[in-house]
This record gives sequence, structure tokens and C-alpha cells, in this order.
Amino acid sequence: QILADKAAGWLFYIAIGVAVITAVAWSIAVGFDVEVVARVATVLVIACPHALGLAVPLVVAITTAMGARNGILVRDRLALEMAREIDTVIFDKTGTLTKGEFGVVGTSSTGGWAEDRAIALAAAIEGDSEHTIARGIRRAAEERNLALPKVTDFEAIKGRGVRAHVDGRTAYIGGPRLLEMLDLEPPEPIRTFADLADSKGQSVVYLIQEDQVVAAFALADVIRPESKQAVDRLHELGIEVAMLTGDSWAVARSVAEELRIDVVFAEVLPEDKDQKVAELQHQGRKVAMVGDGVNDAPALTRADVGIAIGSGTDVAIESAGIILMKSNPMDVVKVFSLSRASYRKMIQNLIWATGYNVVALPLAAGVLAPLGILLSPALGALFMSLSTVIVAINAQLLRGAKLAV
Repeated sequence: QILADKAAGWLFYIAIGVAVITAVAWSIAVGFDVEVVARVATVLVIACPHALGLAVPLVVAITTAMGARNGILVRDRLALEMAREIDTVIFDKTGTLTKGEFGVVGTSSTGGWAEDRAIALAAAIEGDSEHTIARGIRRAAEERNLALPKVTDFEAIKGRGVRAHVDGRTAYIGGPRLLEMLDLEPPEPIRTFADLADSKGQSVVYLIQEDQVVAAFALADVIRPESKQAVDRLHELGIEVAMLTGDSWAVARSVAEELRIDVVFAEVLPEDKDQKVAELQHQGRKVAMVGDGVNDAPALTRADVGIAIGSGTDVAIESAGIILMKSNPMDVVKVFSLSRASYRKMIQNLIWATGYNVVALPLAAGVLAPLGILLSPALGALFMSLSTVIVAINAQLLRGAKLAV
């Protein structure tokens, strides 16, 4: 739009200049009469910057409407325009590439802890957590109709897990980072169980009471069926795909291998996510970030293009320039396809509007008069209108573009 506005401004000065030169040249050649006025009028009419002025806004309006019909809300127009230059896309794993619906698929416990007792305690501790793993544990307890013990002093430990008090005892539940923080090693049966779960690409969380790891739960997150197709299409567009997750390397590698993801960042703390974006940018890459959580907001802001999942948190949505109304990774492909298609139409319209004036202005000025070819002001007005119609029709052809297949 800035380029089109500048071009329209230049056309104004060019038209005035050509009109003055035309008036002077024709006055010298034939003397000042009605023909000179006709030449000057034709130049001014034919150089009316309608086509240049409409070249981009028409495409913008159609692009915005197409995006809305395809579940893409453009909050920042510059973000959509920048999307055509993106060469690397980072996906947050949970809730984006995967459904984010974890279920308990295995349990291991020690010290006389029954499986139901461990799940009931874990579900009680996770009672106030909105994390997808917490919901999976609570769902397991609901399916077994377990009575949950009463917990107090619930506290979320950022990037590591949660803590609460049960019957006067401190209990924790969290992943490997929690064990690092507490400097604990799980007993051999639980360690073997965790290694097996990791090899299957499952997430493992540990239940800790009184500084003892008493149980572990293996949870699996289902990969969205659209994720593989989205990654393949991005590769076809020449875009490298990266994945960002706080899960273990084993889980991350399992998902990455299945989806053929190029770059993996695993065991990343929430406050470090934006640094991974910066790391790729320092390599000279143009980076888009796709996320849905509160802790994705800094990364969405730092990325060249931030794309938020509409079902995500308000903070993530406010930090992004583009919002996907559905939780479908294929809509990310649509963003890049729409950006590239709209840019092509803008350039086509600008080339037409510019080329039209390059040819029409000399004709209006009468350079072919020695050959008996002169444009009347009425014919000049017709050509000017025709150029605007052609730009409008070309912009409308954008509606037929296929954004994803």
C-alpha cells in the first residue's frame, strides 16, 4: 500500500510535467489553440491514478474476506504481507500439532501404593491446574469413579509441576524438571517404566510425597491427523518446520520423526521459548511462530509473524498478528498461500497500472501525431476507465486461488 501510494504520488507530478511539456511543445508547433487544450486535457484525464490507487486496496479487501472465509483473522495487515518471506515455522507441540488431550496409558507405583490411590492423589493435586496433562489425570480418576482426598495450599511451580499439602504432607507432581529441582532419583521400577514410556513417545509425570517418588504416570497425546499433511505442504512451499516443547527429548523426537519435522527444541522452559525464536533469527531466518498458550506470548511477539490458535488464551491471541479460528495446522499453510497469492496480485496490478501509463501518456501527448494517431479526451477517459476495470477484474481472480490442498 505504501508503494502504491508513492507511485500514485509520482504519477501526479509526472502527469503535471507531461501536461506542461505537451502544452509548450504543441504551442510551439501549431500555436496555442483548441488542439493544445485537447492534448493537455487528454494527458490529465488518461493519467488519473485510479488504477494505481485501487491496485492494492482491492486485493487487500478481497484477501481479508478470503481469510475470514477460511478461518483466518488478520489483526495486523503487515503480518500477512510478511508471511510470504517466512522460511521457518515454529510450532508449539501441545495443542497445536497434537490435540492436547492427554490420557493416562500406564501407571507404575512403589512402596505399597495402589494404582487407584496414586491416581486419586495425583488428580486431587492437579485439581486447580488447567494444563492438558492435569486434565488427562483428572479424566483418568473420573473414569474410575475415584474419591479424591482433600488438598490445600495448591501452588504451580512454573515449568516444572505443582505442589500441594495432603493430610499435612507435602506432595508434588511434575516431569523430569521437577525431579531436577528436588534433586530426586526415582526407584528402579519407576525408572524402567519411565524409560519404556519415553521410548514410545509418551510423557511421564511423577508423584512425589515426603521426598519420595511413589508413582509415575505415562500419558500420550494424540497427533492431529492434519499435522502430517500441514508439514508436508510447508516443505513443498520451501518452508522449514521446527517444533518447540517442554516435553522430554524422547517424546519430542518421536513426534518429530512421525511428522518429519526439521528442527526440534525440547525440554524448553516457558521463559526460554522466545529465545529459541531469536536463535533462529540470528541465523538470518525469517521466523513464524504458531502457539496457543500464555507462555507462547513472548515468542509470538518476537517472531517475524505470530500466528495464534483461536482456541488459545487471550494473551496469545493479543500477541499475534494472525489468528486461526480453528485448531487446524493446515490453516497455517493457508496463511502462507494467501500471503503469496495476494502479493502476486498486487504486483500484477501495479505492473499493469504502471505499464498502462508508460504507454498511454506519450500517446495522449501526441507522440504519434506525425502518423495521424491522436487520442481525444473522450477516448483517453475510456482508456483510463478500462485500466481501472482491468485492475478490478484481476483482483477478483484472486478469489479462485486454492489456499491448501
